[in-house]
Order: sequence, then C-alpha cells, then structure tokens
Amino acid sequence: MILTVGVALAGVLLVLIYREYRSVAEEIIQTPMAEHEALVRESYLWIGAGSLGALLMCLAIVWVLVQRQTNRIKDLRVQAEKLRDADFGEPLQEYPPDALGQLAAVFNDMRDRLKATTISRDYVDRILSGMNEAIIVTSTDGTIKRINRSTTILLGFDEKELVGTSIDYIVDKNKSGSLIDDSISGIPKEATFESKFGESIPVSYTCSIVEGEGGDSHDRIYAAQNITERRRAEQRIRYLARIDALTKVPNRMQFQHLLQRAIARARRAHQPLCLFYVDVDHFKEINDTFGHLAGDATLETVAERLSAALPDNSVIGRLAGDEFAVVVAGLGAEDEDRSETDRLARSLLDRLADPFFVQGHEVFMTASMGIAFYPKDAANVIDLIRNADAALYSSKKRGGNVYAYYKPQMNEAVVERLMTKSKLKRAFERDELLVHYQPKYNLETGEVFGAEALVRWELPDRGLILPSDFIPLAEETNLIIEIGEWVLDKVCEDFRYWQRSTSPGRVSVNFSLKQLRQPNFSARIGSILRSHEVSPTSLELEVTETTLMENPERTVKLLDQLYALGLHLAIDDFGTGYSSLSALQQFPISTLKIDKSFVRDVATNPDDATIVGTIVQMGRNLNLDVVAEGVENEDQLNVLQRLDCTYVQGLLFGDPMSADNYLELLLAQVEGTDSYRALFAG
Repeated sequence: MILTVGVALAGVLLVLIYREYRSVAEEIIQTPMAEHEALVRESYLWIGAGSLGALLMCLAIVWVLVQRQTNRIKDLRVQAEKLRDADFGEPLQEYPPDALGQLAAVFNDMRDRLKATTISRDYVDRILSGMNEAIIVTSTDGTIKRINRSTTILLGFDEKELVGTSIDYIVDKNKSGSLIDDSISGIPKEATFESKFGESIPVSYTCSIVEGEGGDSHDRIYAAQNITERRRAEQRIRYLARIDALTKVPNRMQFQHLLQRAIARARRAHQPLCLFYVDVDHFKEINDTFGHLAGDATLETVAERLSAALPDNSVIGRLAGDEFAVVVAGLGAEDEDRSETDRLARSLLDRLADPFFVQGHEVFMTASMGIAFYPKDAANVIDLIRNADAALYSSKKRGGNVYAYYKPQMNEAVVERLMTKSKLKRAFERDELLVHYQPKYNLETGEVFGAEALVRWELPDRGLILPSDFIPLAEETNLIIEIGEWVLDKVCEDFRYWQRSTSPGRVSVNFSLKQLRQPNFSARIGSILRSHEVSPTSLELEVTETTLMENPERTVKLLDQLYALGLHLAIDDFGTGYSSLSALQQFPISTLKIDKSFVRDVATNPDDATIVGTIVQMGRNLNLDVVAEGVENEDQLNVLQRLDCTYVQGLLFGDPMSADNYLELLLAQVEGTDSYRALFAG
C-alpha cells in the first residue's frame, strides 16, 4: 500500500516536470544561440533542482506513511505484551479498515474474550479462597492440580508443595485407605488427613467429577471439612450417654450392653454368671433429711464401695435412682458356687453398711439385694434383670439389708404377661385400641405445630394400658404390623376430620424395625395415604436410632422410598444409640427427637444440659429440626429455651388427648384462648 502511494506521487511529479521541460525547450528553440546556451544551462539547473525536490518530497511522504503503519504495528505488539501480563488496557484502533485494521479488530475481540475469561476465573478463585471447605482438584490418577487457601490452612502445605503430588500424600495411611480409587458420590464420607507437621486431622469429604482442561479428561474435586470438633462432641455425647454423670459408672443402657456381651462370652465358654441387683434402703429419707446433695453423695459412696469390693471379672452399673446392678462372671447356681455367691453378697452389703459422713453428720446406710443366674434363671438381658429385680423386691419385703435368690414364683408378672398377650390378640375384634395425640409446641411462637400419635389399649378391668406395656408383646407376636397399619389408618382418618376446621400441623407416627422390614411397606403406606386423600407431607415417620443402624444400607433405601413419597422422617430417642451424626447423614432425616432421659434432669444435671445443647447445635448445623421429648416442668422448659431448642413436647402441656380434644386445642389456639400460651411468655 505504501509503495503504491509513493509510485503514484512520483509519477505525478514526473508529469509536471515533463510539461515544464517541454515549455522551456520550446522557448530555447526560439532564442538566439548565445542566449540559447545560457538558457539551456539554467534550464538544466531548474530541472535538476525540481527533480531532486520532487524525489525528496516523495521520500518524505513515503517515510510518513511507513512510520504511521510502523506505529500501528508497534501498538499491536505493545498490547500483545500487556495482554500476556493480563493488562488489558484500551482496545486498538480498528480504522482504516485495511489489513492492520482487520487484525486490530480480531485482536480486540480476543482481548475482550480473554478479559471476560480472566474476570470469571478471578471470581472463581475468590470464591474458592473464601470457602471454609478445603478444595483439592486432582487428575483421574490422583495427581493434585490445584488447592485453595483453606487447604493450606488445614494442612500447612503451600500450593507449590502439593501440586504434582498424589492425593494420598496427605492421607494418614494408618487410619484411612487410598482416595485415588474412591467412588464418586455426593454422600459425605470420612477420612483422616495428615498435616505437614504430622498431625492427624479427621475430615468429612465429598468427591465429585468435572471435565478437565482440554475436554479430553476428567478431574476430581475433593471438598473436605475438618470434623475434629464434631468428633470430640460426638465422643462427649457418647460418653455422657453411656456413663452415669454422678457416679461415673455405666448407666442402664451401657450396663445392659455390657451384660449382653458378658452373656455372649458365658454362652461361648459354657460358663454361668451372676447378676446382683442392689437398692439402697430408705434412700428417700436421706434425701428428705439432708437434701439432694447428700443424696448424691450417698449414691457416689455406693458406687465407690461396690467398685472397690468387686472381683476383677465384674461390671457395675447404675440402673435408675438408687438402684445399682453388678454382674460377676463364673458364679453359678450350684451349691459350690452358691457359697461363693453368699460370701460376695454378704461382703457387699456389709461394705455398704459402714457409716459415712454427709455435711458433718454420720449416716448409716443399708441396702437390699436380689440375685439371679445365667443360664439357670434367664437366658437374656431383659429377663435376667427382671428376675433379679423380682428377687430384690422379695428382699425388700423382708426389711432390707438382706439378699434373696430368684425363684420362679416371685415373678407373677410372667403369668400376667401371657394373659396380656392373649388379650392383645382380641383387642382389634373388641375395638379396645385408641389413638391419642400429644401436641408438639414451637417455643419461638408458643403455638402447636403438630402432634405425635400414641396408641393406647383400653381394657374394661384395667383401664388405659401404655404402649411400653404391650408394644413389646405385639413385637413378639407380629401383631405390631397390624397395629401399625391400623394406627396409620386412624391418624389419616382423624387428619381429614381436623382439616375440615383448621390446619392440624404435621402428625408423627412411630414405626418399628419389624414394620420397616415388610417387603411392601412403602407401597402400603402410600396406599393408606391415598385412600384418605392425605398429603404425605402432612405426616412424619418416627424410627429409633437403634432401628436405623440395624441394617443401614437396607434402611437407607427404604427411607429414600418414603422420602420420595413426600413423608418427613424423624429419629426418635436420639442420643441413646451408638451412631454418629456423620453416619446419620446418609439418611434423609428432617428431625431429631432428644430422648427424654436427657431432658428429665436437664435443669439439674449440667452434663445432661451439655448433651442437649450439643445435640441442638449440631442439629442446627445440619439444618434439622430438634424436638425435646418428655418436658414435664417449667424448669426443664426454661433450660431448653436457653439452649435454643425450638420444639418441645411433654406432660407439662397436658396428657395425650383424643382427636376431638386435639381439635379443640387447635381451634382455641386460633382464637387465642389456649391455656398453654402463658408458659412461653418471655
């Protein structure tokens, strides 16, 4: 382009010079010779000067044009260097629309796209840097490609120290397996990482997959959270849930677990074992005379003295109040063993009878004891404890400070149990089963937000029988399946009845492991709901923590089916089982119900308050509703409010009620005349 312009200008100048030369030549021809020669020389000078001037002018014009294009190329190079350093600057001039202009337009488009990509990547980088989770990106073979700031904080490694290494480099191989072959899953898993300084760090992580750079491979993204504090809290909950806070010996739940293991060992070894059931005589008098602190000191003394007097092959536990139990392996019911049992029983009672001081006063204490043997008197935990308790009752009737061995005639309840089981089979035919409802309250609003359905059995000669007295029998006879379906059908019927007048909230129904194991369980529930035209979201299915963990893989599939129907799912009696919150996260649960054993002493026992508070906060962190069961007095209610527990239920708000009475309560709430609202003031 520049050459073309230069040649054109030179041609124009040559034409002009030619015309001037021609006119001069004509003038020379017409002049005399002397003048002719002078004029020729002068003409040559002018022609030469003009040609030189024209040439210089052409060169100047060409130089200007070349410089202009050179500057445009230089600008393009400078902008390219800036772009290389992520300095986007101002866009290039795209005019005139020549080849360089077109190149500038393409460059500007590339600049805009690169700028947008860089801004987007910077935005993602800021998000990753601000995340609390440790993010680790690896290739399919586990090679680390990128980490975020939280990973550096968690492990102490700089990015350059980890990039290029294997993901297993940060795994504590003594506590966790390889993550390279880990399956892709959105369900949180647990592993143990090892920091730069050798510290083991438990984490909960998920592994997902994304398309890698270039699109021909796939990268893995590990998102990990430090669960050290959660583990400590869970360990604290497990400890407090199994160890009696006052006496520091196993509580009833843990003792039964240990007794079960002792029976299993005795069965394998074909050896007997002996259970001593101990109760402090006249303990109420000590409490009433010296106060509860003295009573607590008495119980601590009992635990210490029993522990000190027992042989090594024994286990002690506090079952309830002033009741303790001791299991000793190797002691049987034969005459030779019986004499050894006599000596140990008398030694324990004598040790407990030694006086001790409480608040400066000398206190004399005695105890009564019931004794039962495995396998002579019972073959399982429940029956062994029950029979030892029957023997204890016999020793109590003899005045205390004595022990008694179990005899079959002591346990008339066995006969009553058989009679009750027989009557239960006819309960359906006689229309003796009832469903009552215990309201659940929202502490933040003071309003009823739902109820729990509780089955009752009404006998003409005994009145109302509580579920704890007949549900275990129903489990044994498989009647629990029929009872469960009948209860759900009745709840749906009542729900439709309430809906005609007001919104009844969400109603929860309890289900047992035996019911869940029915092959058509979810289909049957769906059928009952449809028959009454009740939305599944109106109901909540309650299962115990123990039921959930019986067969987790099978249970989670079933609960997923129920969740897909729209049902809400709750864990009942939470805190009494052996599961961790991490294990429970695999289930589609929406509610945790704190067991009433923790709520009972929440106002007087700091350890129970700690358990409840920890469960409430952990439930909140997992976006779960938390309901405290068994609220019976205002002191408990006040503590639960301070612990930020949102939902409660219990006898403080009245006994479980009929469907009609529950409707009256709901309508009174709508009208503002319900009697329980004052409990939530302030």
